[in-house]
Amino acid sequence: MTSRKGSRRGFSLTGICVLAASICAGTGIASAQQLAARGEPERGSQAATTSETFDRQAHKPRQQYPYYVDFRARTAASYGHAFVWYGRRTDRMVEVAGLHPRGESTVPYVLGHVLPVPSETGASYGDLDAQYLTSSYRVYLSEADGKRVFAYIKKLQNSSPVWNAVTYNCTAFIGDIAKYMGLKTPYTHLLYPEEWVDNLRKINGNRKVVQLAPERGS
Repeated sequence: MTSRKGSRRGFSLTGICVLAASICAGTGIASAQQLAARGEPERGSQAATTSETFDRQAHKPRQQYPYYVDFRARTAASYGHAFVWYGRRTDRMVEVAGLHPRGESTVPYVLGHVLPVPSETGASYGDLDAQYLTSSYRVYLSEADGKRVFAYIKKLQNSSPVWNAVTYNCTAFIGDIAKYMGLKTPYTHLLYPEEWVDNLRKINGNRKVVQLAPERGS
């Protein structure tokens, strides 16, 4: 693969598999507990700019939408990784959810484009380092909706035991979260993480607030 521009013109099946296998390859694994303590969701240039833009454009009190989900992409040793931050706007701690092969060995990444491999669904190395961030799309939710979405994320984490480069990778994982929230999603999960998040933001008109549909029976 020589360039992103050239890569988008079409792949052989083998090329797609190799790309997808590389898309979610991280630079190492670290526990969510270790990394979350470093997060400052409303601080730092990217997060702060998003929050300030929301407050100016929407003119809504912060108390009305105290929860957020941030769809993020970062660089990695290969072609990047996609994941979400989520939590309360006033909290310094962040929760991280993202799908990636289990362990620090590169072997699962290689096998993962042929067979499903065991996964992890928490933070990986670099998920909270601003220097690696390539794209971010943050949306805000009411307390009730935030709790529903966070419960769904936990459920998804607990029900995603395997990672596969083509069928279910990191962009597919955060795509399920976006769909649950009622957001439009890119036509395929076989995109570079940065491109996928950029497209997510674009096709949703860069909307800053999400309101879930009422639960059935409510």
